[in-house]
Amino acid sequence: MRLIEDITDFPTNIRTVVTSGTFDGVHQGHEKILRRVVQLGHDRQQKSVVLTFWPHPRYVLHQDDHRLKLLSTFEEKARLIEQTGIDYLVRIPFTEQFSQMEPEDFVRQVLIDHLNTATLVIGYDHHFGKERKGNFDYLQARAASFGFDLLEISRHDIDDVGVSSTKIRTALFEGRVHDARSLLGRPYSLTGQVVEGDRLGRKLGYPTANIWVPESYKLIPAEGVYATTVRWKGSEWKGMTNIGVRPTVNGSQKRIEVNIFNFEADLYNREIELFFIRKIREEIKFDSLDMLVKQLTLDKEQILNIFSNEKH
Repeated sequence: MRLIEDITDFPTNIRTVVTSGTFDGVHQGHEKILRRVVQLGHDRQQKSVVLTFWPHPRYVLHQDDHRLKLLSTFEEKARLIEQTGIDYLVRIPFTEQFSQMEPEDFVRQVLIDHLNTATLVIGYDHHFGKERKGNFDYLQARAASFGFDLLEISRHDIDDVGVSSTKIRTALFEGRVHDARSLLGRPYSLTGQVVEGDRLGRKLGYPTANIWVPESYKLIPAEGVYATTVRWKGSEWKGMTNIGVRPTVNGSQKRIEVNIFNFEADLYNREIELFFIRKIREEIKFDSLDMLVKQLTLDKEQILNIFSNEKH
């Protein structure tokens, strides 16, 4: 897959099947649509294209809305879209000025002049252009003059996508990462940099990697202790992760800390990916560090049993 960050760089000598959307999380509902676009491209000998906007339009049009948390960073989304077989991912900067583009200008300048659209695949509820005046009916009435085929994603498929996105976010906010996995089709993950901590875990016999996620919009699952896996340099390790403020040592800032089983390498300043398998308990304030260590021993045993006995 080729990432196009300046639409003027898009090849001029190809015909395309295009779909557009935010595709946050690239869950199973999204994948169904994207694989359909890929298949259409193959059948029609056209290149498959995903057109997406960044930052998320809601952050631009509703700047006071900080509640929206995204399931994927742009880099994570791009990797997942690539896995579906899409040929081109086109990123258009979403600005207030862009949001004021008339629907006809968007179609002619973006879809036709730059993306060479031969087939457009959109949902029944898709809106675009100034005041969201562009939609499927608008396109259907003008498809002949625009010169491309128009295919509608069914209401059932679109509703599945919307419901899945909502359910995934709700499940993660509630710590139900196993339910989120069922909807995503894979464990929910986050990518972050390992930063310096206070090394208390090492003193307790459970050294942890402290993960800093620079993207403030990235959804972090609920506080608690989780069975997780860590991916680094193409390999994976099992581990246990705590998300929370560490009340036993009177912590005040939320941290993401993972104890990686049977792992010795120095990860400081390295980027790792953390996959959430199952939540095992809430974060608890213990009366002493000894009691904390005893609980960590039980936690590790429980997590190892999860990996041994369950299809996670």
